[in-house]
Amino acid sequence: MSAALLGSPRLRRGDLSRPPVRIVHLGLGAFHRAHQAWYTARAADASEWGIAAFTGRGPETARVLAEQDGVYTLVERGAAHDRFEIIGSIVETRDASETTALRRLVSDPAVTVVTLTVTEKGYRLGPDGTLDPGDADVRADIATLQAASRGGGVPDGALRTMPARLFWALDGRFALRDDAIIAVVSCDNLPGNGAAARAAIEGVATVVHGSVPAWLDAGVDWIETSIDRITPRTTTRDLAIVEENCRYVDRSPVVTEPFSSWILSGEFRAARPSWETAGAEFVEELAPFESRKLWMLNGAHSLLAYAGILRGHDTVAGAMADPICASMVNDLWDLDESILRTFDAELAVDEYRAALVARFENPAIVHQLRQIAADGSVKLRVRIADPILRARAAGGAGDAGLRVIAAWIRFVRDELARGHAIDDVAADELARRAASEDPIAALLGMIASELADDPHSLARVRAQVGEGVAIG
Repeated sequence: MSAALLGSPRLRRGDLSRPPVRIVHLGLGAFHRAHQAWYTARAADASEWGIAAFTGRGPETARVLAEQDGVYTLVERGAAHDRFEIIGSIVETRDASETTALRRLVSDPAVTVVTLTVTEKGYRLGPDGTLDPGDADVRADIATLQAASRGGGVPDGALRTMPARLFWALDGRFALRDDAIIAVVSCDNLPGNGAAARAAIEGVATVVHGSVPAWLDAGVDWIETSIDRITPRTTTRDLAIVEENCRYVDRSPVVTEPFSSWILSGEFRAARPSWETAGAEFVEELAPFESRKLWMLNGAHSLLAYAGILRGHDTVAGAMADPICASMVNDLWDLDESILRTFDAELAVDEYRAALVARFENPAIVHQLRQIAADGSVKLRVRIADPILRARAAGGAGDAGLRVIAAWIRFVRDELARGHAIDDVAADELARRAASEDPIAALLGMIASELADDPHSLARVRAQVGEGVAIG
């Protein structure tokens, strides 16, 4: 008889401690709970650091976790067995629309850290790395904040974007006291994520105030990070597995791999958790480590997503078991490794590469390729185009990277031909370019105009798209 039929109790905090709120997080989702919340729960001073987490896309996760007093089960899924751990670092959950609570919490002097996992598109930056003035949601939020600056308030639900919400919260903090230093820690997969967070907030602040406010320079530490832990979507079967093994009902468990990495760079002038006691690393120069992850892990994931889907696979492990996909991955890693070895940092590339193979081949982690394939127009710019351009600057061609872009172009065109909606922040633009007179050049230009303007790169992509043999 299953645990459900036996009447398993609902997971609650029970005797698990409830630390005070000292961290505010934006982007409550599976990755945050498998990563930053997990590191915080495992830190030596975990009893001092509670997290108030706000959702990014809807209220459901906040509602379900609130019914469980914020606690949830983290399932580490190894190739041989699962390991179960109850995480209690999240003590308050709210919907993203609750900006009154966000402003109040960030204004609390006890709160000294804000963490972010809002995905690349959540920063609302344009191609030049500054706040996108053409974004309709950004324009609406600016109008709301300008009205508030003239003496009005901001009602819950009025702000649509992370930059506006976080600006509103930080502005409230420094309106109370100008020495209330706080760290903003970006944990999203984009290069220079700390600088990206600053650019987003600075863009809003400059328009609302007419200039960059003093607190943005003097009171906020912008921390850059490199984050790494594969966290597939939780399934109904996962809920049943938790109940069968733990003898309680958890309606919001998180499944992840045993591997994890968190590398941070930047000065924390105010207090922070001792994340290093849980395995986080603090380094002076983050860029080489971030490039290693973006190019080797995330780049190979994108490759497997597009080539794997075209070849009929559903998961990373399934695609990695395909000799053609595996060969493409190794070619891409050869390209990445040739560039990474020029960096002045101890990157342990050989060990990292071996670890990636084991992680990708883990059949217990059901990492869906379509989840990875989303927002390719944004992801490929940093995951694939950057190493190609560096290879070209050094006299190479970057063909292994061009093959990934060719697979993406074939994927986009195939999806549109089948009448499928493209899960991409630039879906409308993708459709327009795919229907243009020269769709290959037009789509390549979305990833990197330098490549579309280069005759050799464009010719190689044309040939790889046309051949199709190595992809599907």
